[in-house]
Amino acid sequence: METSVPPPRRQRQTRHCAWCGRRVPEAGRQGRPRLYCAQSCRQRAYERRTSVQRGGLPEDAVVLSAAELADLQDRLFQLRCAAEDVVTAVDDAADQAELRKLATQVVAVAEELERLR
Repeated sequence: METSVPPPRRQRQTRHCAWCGRRVPEAGRQGRPRLYCAQSCRQRAYERRTSVQRGGLPEDAVVLSAAELADLQDRLFQLRCAAEDVVTAVDDAADQAELRKLATQVVAVAEELERLR
């Protein structure tokens, strides 16, 4: 006697906003998946697309203001410093609790870095 096993359910992947990088709330509905977390992000993306088209830049161009670039560089520096702290702690034979704390800081800085805008 053979029993049929239902196919495994597809796991829903966590989606992130195409503009700000925040988590997109699950709507639980049919249709295309949402690209943006809010209407304001959708509007900013539209404004960017239209300004890129008017400026003659390639569609995949990334445009950052000087302030956004400086902020990105600061966050990259924070990530590098956090990673260097982990290396130093390993060289100094730090205990597991200290390494976990430092690794958690690296993850927190990296998560913040994922947010480009």
